[in-house]
Amino acid sequence: MYNLDGKVALITGAGGQHGLGRAIALRLAQEGADVVINDVVERRINSPDWAGLPDLAQEIAALGRQSLSVVADVANAAQVEAMVEQALQTFGQIDILVNNAGALAGRDRVPVVDLEEAEWDRIQNVNAKGPFLCCRAVARAMIKRGQGGKIINMSSISGQRGVARFAAYCASKFAVRGFTQSLALELAPYKINVNAICPGLMETERVADMAAALAPEGVSAETQRQLMIAQANSSIPLGRVGQADDVARTAAFLASAESDYLTGLSITVAGGAYFE
Repeated sequence: MYNLDGKVALITGAGGQHGLGRAIALRLAQEGADVVINDVVERRINSPDWAGLPDLAQEIAALGRQSLSVVADVANAAQVEAMVEQALQTFGQIDILVNNAGALAGRDRVPVVDLEEAEWDRIQNVNAKGPFLCCRAVARAMIKRGQGGKIINMSSISGQRGVARFAAYCASKFAVRGFTQSLALELAPYKINVNAICPGLMETERVADMAAALAPEGVSAETQRQLMIAQANSSIPLGRVGQADDVARTAAFLASAESDYLTGLSITVAGGAYFE
């Protein structure tokens, strides 16, 4: 549909079995792209039936595309530079960057008066600094090659409105949107499009992490997760919580030539739950 034949995509945070990164990697591979897949670990310990990046690499191969798995921390400049260099050595180019890696919900989901500095820093390092480091490294390679490119940064509807107990997360996702706009203006002369996606609640592993952080005393994380999903299903105008494929479709469009005249945008993918 979008014809990404001959393109190479780098997707961070792709190791989750039900995550956005996996869905985006598979969709771009279906469209013809070879894919560099990244996560901070090769396999996540809370997914006993899923081998992480190795399993995703097999799925990409089954689609007839090549892949490269790179374990790297997007908040570490040296590791990001090494990841990009490894991708360039393997494929010779990077045409598409999807900054999908995100910090896990945890002790940051508290009122600001109870928020520890270390938790604030943890969220900003992954969610805001990570896209900066990846964009800087990949944009340099794109500019040098001179063939344009597509950069997609993952923000959130929590980067469009504040939410109580989400201050660190909201701040990081607001930062992604501002960074996206600034970078879009800087890279426009090089025909590099920079856009952001703002998902609403998506039924991924992150919901379980969020539920564990937000569950009241005496309520299990699973009960809280089910409650969050049920509330979303009843409150979202389109009648259901978002799925990873909903975001993957938007990413495929932004990665394709169909979006060549779009840059600096933040596209909300939330089933009508929020407009901006």
